[in-house]
Amino acid sequence: MARRRYTRLSTRVTLFFGAMALIGGIALAVATFFFARNSLLDQRVVAAQRTAVDHALDLRSALDSDPDGIGRAVQDLETETDGFAILLPADFLTGGRPIVSRTGFNTPDIPDTLLDAAANDEYVQQIYENDEGAPMLGIAMHIRAFDVGFIETFPLGATENTLRALATAFIVGAALATLFATFFGWTTSRQLLRPISRVADAAEKIARGTLGARLEDESDPDLNRLAGSFNDMADAVQERIEREQRFASDVSHELRSPITALTAAVEVLDARRTDLPERTQQALDVVVSQVRRFDAMVIDLLELSRLEAGAQDLHPESVDIVELCDRVSQRFGYGELPIDVHRRANRRALVDRVRFERILGNLLDNATHHAGGPVRIAVEPSSERRSVQIVVEDDGPGVAASERTRIFERFARGSAARNRIGTGLGLALVAEHAAALGGEAWVEDRSGGGARFVVRLPTVAK
Repeated sequence: MARRRYTRLSTRVTLFFGAMALIGGIALAVATFFFARNSLLDQRVVAAQRTAVDHALDLRSALDSDPDGIGRAVQDLETETDGFAILLPADFLTGGRPIVSRTGFNTPDIPDTLLDAAANDEYVQQIYENDEGAPMLGIAMHIRAFDVGFIETFPLGATENTLRALATAFIVGAALATLFATFFGWTTSRQLLRPISRVADAAEKIARGTLGARLEDESDPDLNRLAGSFNDMADAVQERIEREQRFASDVSHELRSPITALTAAVEVLDARRTDLPERTQQALDVVVSQVRRFDAMVIDLLELSRLEAGAQDLHPESVDIVELCDRVSQRFGYGELPIDVHRRANRRALVDRVRFERILGNLLDNATHHAGGPVRIAVEPSSERRSVQIVVEDDGPGVAASERTRIFERFARGSAARNRIGTGLGLALVAEHAAALGGEAWVEDRSGGGARFVVRLPTVAK
């Protein structure tokens, strides 16, 4: 089943801050806009009502004093720009002509609701759009003393423009708040996760073998506690690993002398095996093979100890890796083994000859002991820049995916291994020597069955 991919924590924190700011900004902008809209419209309606009532009173006074001059009185009303007033006579519904304050305006511009209200002794106010699509506020009332209707309209364009400017300002403000919150979330997440990143970097260094990697003290008490706990753990791990390395080195060194003496004694007995009974010769064969295996194991353990302690000198030189593979394979008795060179592979590599011989020799022996023997050596290009891959393929049962890392550990054998030949340290030495040369070693499936043991090594720059 494919592994589910998760968004990085820093990205989630940043998105959270941005989303919260966006939601909060939109909610605040909408609420503020509607509050401002209602407030502005209420103020505008109250002011318009007061003006319309004042103008209606002025017309009533004009009718009392000079009924014939009512037309001039209507035209003298100080209506707003783009606004106008209309006086509806009592016979308006039966054909009477209204009196309009400004030329160019007539009753078809007025909604029927306002006209009916003014003619039928009702008070109505209504927001509508004129023929040009501009918003207007119309107020209709009836002057009972003279049985005439009065309508005055007020343009709302300025109010709409103000509301439109407020809406634009709110949108821009919400966008800026979102950007600011997103930036704040990004910087905050970086500050919060920076100590965790330092812990991860230090842990990676320790995993790669830099056991002395430690965290610096933090100014924050909580983070300083984390750094201190990590350093204490790293100290304990380093002490334990070094103690185990010293133990393995000391044991291997102490075993060297008795093993040497025992080997010499066994070789003397083996040289005079013809003087021994047949059953004794069989027992001697077992002793000789086990002593030699024990001696090889101690030598390998000493070599691993020196590699881990960095006591072995490294002598890298530019060599033709194909020719070196041919010489090593012949020295180990695999002279007939084909060596295939990819056309894009770099033949020049920067290696230590002794270490490379140990790497290739151990891979060939491993294939012989556990996979029926190697079938091919290949020199291939690597996906890493300035590197080359040395491949030893076999036709054995292969290596299970769950064991491909473990088999490069000490004394580890794959479940497919059919015997106990060898010391169990060969692949561990391969991995250690490859790492010392600046490369790495791994195993993968071979097309058609078997395994491919791959060692990546640095090359000389082209």
